[in-house]
Amino acid sequence: MPDLRSIQTEVDASYLYSKLAGKEEDKNVADIFQQMSDIEKGHAEAFLKKIGLTPDKMPPPSFRAKTLNRIGNIFGYDYVLGVLMDTEKSLSNSVLAAKKKTNQPVTGSEVNHVKVLRNIIEQSKVSGSTIARFESRHKSVGGNALRAAVLGGNDGLVSNFSLVMGVAGATQGGSGVLLAGLAGLLAGALSMALGEWISVKSSQELFENQMAIEMEELETSPENEMKELELIYKAKGIPEAQAKEMAAEIIRNPEHAHELLVKEELGINAEELKGSAFEAAAYSFILFGIGAIIPVFPFFFLSGTNAILLSAAASAVGLFIIGAAITLFTGKSIWYSGFRQVLFGLAAAAITFGIGKLIGVSVT
Repeated sequence: MPDLRSIQTEVDASYLYSKLAGKEEDKNVADIFQQMSDIEKGHAEAFLKKIGLTPDKMPPPSFRAKTLNRIGNIFGYDYVLGVLMDTEKSLSNSVLAAKKKTNQPVTGSEVNHVKVLRNIIEQSKVSGSTIARFESRHKSVGGNALRAAVLGGNDGLVSNFSLVMGVAGATQGGSGVLLAGLAGLLAGALSMALGEWISVKSSQELFENQMAIEMEELETSPENEMKELELIYKAKGIPEAQAKEMAAEIIRNPEHAHELLVKEELGINAEELKGSAFEAAAYSFILFGIGAIIPVFPFFFLSGTNAILLSAAASAVGLFIIGAAITLFTGKSIWYSGFRQVLFGLAAAAITFGIGKLIGVSVT
């Protein structure tokens, strides 16, 4: 039996897909988004009917959906598309997990809406290049930039808050806390930045090498590569004759054939290789630093118990905001997610404060 939360999820998805349709320049892709919006609205109406309510009782888009729309207006709607895709995958996985837990049969109706979207793409008059562009967009963004911002800030805040509280416990909030907090901020931010640079750079080098090998195979043995394309299309359910025709047509354009083979055979999104490792490192450094400075700043102008209490209060506010921001991806309650984040963060800080206190007493 659907509940009001399920209905709200469908309403929000319909609202966001309609916003995507309004902002999309490609008419065919805009039509896909509009069809998805209509599908989601139909689901919401069906759920309402199932619990004995009429369509006029349809709830408006939630604060979360409107916030995502504002983010789309500022940063671009690729972010919104990515969050929608992730949300739908999460919802369908939850349905499957619940059915397995209660030993209910899996009927196929649990298939996530991403597959519905792909079916619409296949039935629409969308060119191969447009599909590739669309796929690269939703696979590459996936809310990743926003997620990285939230998680980067969270890492900086929680780790440095714990460090600051540990030193504060050992020194009663003395001047050493400020030095330790700033050292923790720089060390953590530099470590995160270097790790991000190495991760992006090594992935790019690995993928570039694989792509070069694929191009060499295409140049030396186009017949085998055409056969691979044919098998890929047949695996997707395309009839054999049509798969052969499509593979033969694509192989005439080596560049396009290479792009498809890289994507389908190797699972590499060429768009992701365009990212700058230095840019990723810089963002990682900045985001970690923003979170890490929150528990430190009271010690710039205070010391002792007052500084400890203000640091804890500021960090609790920061943790709540981060927890609330996470709901943009999870769809959970802002209050639940926010207070959960505060609870875990304060618990970690309390443990390190207690350990610091014990060490401080022992040293004294």
